[in-house]
Amino acid sequence: MNWDQLTLLLAAGDGGIVIAIALIGIAGIGAQWVAWRTGFPAIALMLVAGLILGPLTGLVNPETDFGELLEPAVNLAVAIILFEGGLQLRFNELKKTGDAVPRLVFIGVPVGWALGSVALYYVAGLSLAVAVLFAGILVVTGPTVIIPLLRQTNLAQRPRAILKWEGIVNDPIGALLAVITYEFLLQQQAGQSFIDNIIGLVIATAIAAAVGYGAARAVSFTFPRGLVPEFLKAPILFVTVIGAFVLSNTIQQETGLLAVTVMGIALANSHLNSARTYLPFKENITIILVSGVFVVLSASLDAEQIAQFQWQWFLFLLVLLFLVRPATVLISLAFSKVPWRERIFVAWIAPRGIVLVAIAGLFALRLDEIGYSGGTLLVTLSFAVVAATIVAHGFTAGPLAKMLKLNGPESNGVLIVGTTPFSLSLAKTLRSLDVPVMISDTSWQRLGAARNEKLPTFHGEILAEATEEELDFNQFQVLVATTANEAYNALVCSEFAPEIGSDNVYQLGDASGDDPHALPPSLRGRALFHAGHGVEDVADHEARGWKMMPVELTITFDNDVIRNNLPPEHEPLFVLRENGSLRFYTHASRPTGRPGDTIVAYVPPGTTHPRELILPSSEEEEGRPDAQGEAEGPTGLPDPGDEIDKENQ
Repeated sequence: MNWDQLTLLLAAGDGGIVIAIALIGIAGIGAQWVAWRTGFPAIALMLVAGLILGPLTGLVNPETDFGELLEPAVNLAVAIILFEGGLQLRFNELKKTGDAVPRLVFIGVPVGWALGSVALYYVAGLSLAVAVLFAGILVVTGPTVIIPLLRQTNLAQRPRAILKWEGIVNDPIGALLAVITYEFLLQQQAGQSFIDNIIGLVIATAIAAAVGYGAARAVSFTFPRGLVPEFLKAPILFVTVIGAFVLSNTIQQETGLLAVTVMGIALANSHLNSARTYLPFKENITIILVSGVFVVLSASLDAEQIAQFQWQWFLFLLVLLFLVRPATVLISLAFSKVPWRERIFVAWIAPRGIVLVAIAGLFALRLDEIGYSGGTLLVTLSFAVVAATIVAHGFTAGPLAKMLKLNGPESNGVLIVGTTPFSLSLAKTLRSLDVPVMISDTSWQRLGAARNEKLPTFHGEILAEATEEELDFNQFQVLVATTANEAYNALVCSEFAPEIGSDNVYQLGDASGDDPHALPPSLRGRALFHAGHGVEDVADHEARGWKMMPVELTITFDNDVIRNNLPPEHEPLFVLRENGSLRFYTHASRPTGRPGDTIVAYVPPGTTHPRELILPSSEEEEGRPDAQGEAEGPTGLPDPGDEIDKENQ
């Protein structure tokens, strides 16, 4: 099938729609994956993917492919995205920001609206009516761009919370400001009283907030009382969100965004136990929707819209980036307790995304219908704003945070759950290798041994909901559960696998596959050691004086040398890469040790370090070829090669 045939197929009926959906999905999720691998901003890559599918190749034309379904589908997707964003807003986190978020909402929104209107009128050249309407939409910095950006930026907790709250709360406010402006223009043309209409809009807004709060209360009442079966909780929540959005929009257009945001915030602070069952589903759906909608909207651009771009808009974008946003934030946070470094960072970061484009496109059509020139320019200008802010803020957020010393804790630490002789040995070994480590335990007495070793500790139940507010889990790349209770270790690993990654949660516990009564792999972490030692085995080794021995690999001092010069019963424990990443040896995985890495072996007492047994001369070290490629020896240390993971075979 050649290119022309593919283009014809895409334009041909229902089959073309299916292919278009597949291409949009592949492009959106593919952009997310590339962003994860490269560290580039995901939104920027999705914007590029949409431009390639749409204007550049013509493979996808959303307006033709989806027709009248395009606008309602995008609106529903934005509603679900905003609801999921609201689910991440906890009042305990808001308290840590002080009065920053209220200032940015109650002071920043009017200031940003006014400054944006002036810039759009005098610099971008829009008519006054269109400038005021579009400036209202420009106050949004939605979760579709803020949350992916924060996910890729190692940022301190307070500025992270400020940006997240501002982005999610301001989204429906921006839509409401556009509605207010539009209603004013409409009533002005009809010669009617704007005051009466504003009173109606205020009442409709209050009703929308009540609808969202009522929906959240209904969910929080029915879910814990067994009135909804577990398998229906996520679908019912999904439908309830859509229902609240549609009901509010029926009463007053664009108030649905407020309803779903209020619903999300109310649910986030209701502390539902069943939230664990539907939150992963909602997060996955949101990632798909963000990817798909952003690709669809950028693919909707055509050559005619791109040609509408005007030279003075470059100047407007500069004014927006370097004057409007900084002035808005600095005025809002004046005389606040927010440090200047954080004010500067927040003043710079304000990427726009899906909500801006979707609302601008909707009001562009409405302005044309009531005879205001310049409405059609809003789509092109909104994409220009999105592209400029994504590129400017997406690529500079990380370096600016580092320059202002606003980086959060490095994400290369290890969280060890349980204080035992083995966990203390592991923690001290990791610290000696400059790997950040923390030990958590519910017993203050057991943690005494860790405190005596000057090790960082966390006293409390790691599974408690309050722990999420006290401990930043973004600083850990690996969790190791080492308590004497194998079932508790499995519970901890199962709980944190979605957050830290199922490949990065390890536990002590027998991994024998022969016992039909053993916990299945899906309910546990990866069992430490290639032999899958149980809790009793490790306790016995510790009682006999086993120790951990780090060995740095070189070209000549490789796995063969280590294996042949350690006791046959030794067990490799983990590999520390040159880049600081950790991979543990487990019952199903044998990571490869390469030159520059450090292997830590668990050895019996009296074991001599291999380097003390073999000290090759400098000539041998420089001249010996890389001895790699032999079969794995009987001790379980593999030769360099691809990592073997039986669970993935």
